[in-house]
Amino acid sequence: MSGFLKKRKIEISFKRYFIDALGAMAMGLFASLLIGTIFGTIYDKTGIQFFATMKEYAVAAQGPAMAIAVAAALEAPPLVLLSMCAVGYGANSLGGPLGVFCAVVVATELGKLFYKTTKVDIIVTPTVVIASGTAITLLTGPWIAKIMTAAGKLIMTCTELQPFLMGILVSVLVGIALTLPISSAAICATLGLVGLAGGAATAGCCAQMVGFAVMSFKENGFGGIIAQGLGTSMLQMGNIMKNPRIWIPPIIVSAITGPVATCLFKMENGIAVASGMGTCGLVGPIGVLASQNMDSSRMIGMGLICFVLPAVLTPVVAHPLRKLRWIKPGDLKLDL
Repeated sequence: MSGFLKKRKIEISFKRYFIDALGAMAMGLFASLLIGTIFGTIYDKTGIQFFATMKEYAVAAQGPAMAIAVAAALEAPPLVLLSMCAVGYGANSLGGPLGVFCAVVVATELGKLFYKTTKVDIIVTPTVVIASGTAITLLTGPWIAKIMTAAGKLIMTCTELQPFLMGILVSVLVGIALTLPISSAAICATLGLVGLAGGAATAGCCAQMVGFAVMSFKENGFGGIIAQGLGTSMLQMGNIMKNPRIWIPPIIVSAITGPVATCLFKMENGIAVASGMGTCGLVGPIGVLASQNMDSSRMIGMGLICFVLPAVLTPVVAHPLRKLRWIKPGDLKLDL
């Protein structure tokens, strides 16, 4: 059985489904909903109709984009991959991002089982994929949407009622998820995390990315600033596994910037997927810009929370840990 599954490129593992596939889903969201929202923001500022049209097309494609991204991460063959357009469209309309994920995983693995097993593969494979994806969508999509919407609303309501405590909690947890080899962007998108909770999530992600970038400047130089500050703090996971103490400063800073965002500056993010992206491609700050009418005080607040405070506070928090030899020279070195 294991040999058969391997031949069909079916790998039943946590990494395959919840790291590779979930991370790919976030990229599908980025290439559709998020970039479309950015086009919409440009249209709002310039009034150029072309950007509004691009937004309309990009946002409409989010279901298929997520589905194709997940199926590609699962190594779907071409016919299975292309059949995901229909699955993604339907699953997103009923179950949202998590509904797409569930339907596509099942449909992809079944599609790979049937791929090129008959002489009428061009009919059988798309039928299996679309039928199984539609069945999963109809059975689970509405329930998934209700559960995830309720969970997201609960988090956002709690953040509104208890901005200090929830600012810390959301900022720390989403920031940790960003650095772990899972997709914080996909988690935020699935929960629909916007508003103050989205602002706290953005603060936590920025604290991780900018914090690690600045804290490791001595080892990694400007290349490390760009790779971690505009790329991902996930690059440090190997070093974290060797010495978990290097994670303490960014986590502490995220616990500081989270409530600063929620209580002091009332920072909001209006794009759920952007709430979990941090400074990756400056997506987090762009989500903040798109969600609020930015006056000078809000611009200052966003700059402080997303860039200045993580850059200043993380080395300060790390200093006593270096004195204690909890963080030693070379602990943050990356192979760039």
